[in-house]
Amino acid sequence: MDQEQATEHVCDAAVVLAFSILGKRWNGMIIDALSRGPLSFVALRRSVNGIGDAMLSDRLSELAEAQLLERSVDPGPPVAVSYALTPGGEKLVPVLAQLGTWASENLTLQAK
Repeated sequence: MDQEQATEHVCDAAVVLAFSILGKRWNGMIIDALSRGPLSFVALRRSVNGIGDAMLSDRLSELAEAQLLERSVDPGPPVAVSYALTPGGEKLVPVLAQLGTWASENLTLQAK
């Protein structure tokens, strides 16, 4: 057995960590929607076609916990809540753009 066959191949821990967030359905689309600026919950729901209120709420909480977006409350009146990318979230925007370019060039889009 040569050295390459004897070496165990393990995914990079940083890649595993990144996909623990980005691999979840809707998270990349939420980040992409916020890449153009802060949005309200309703505007986000409209921007991310097909996501329900409960799922959007869960994903926003996860992304905030991961420090990729922040929730701001303007006490009003009327009270207004908006979501915006943090500097860490903004650093993902060009990565997602590159991923979108790669997908357009290399994946066949399937009509659902």
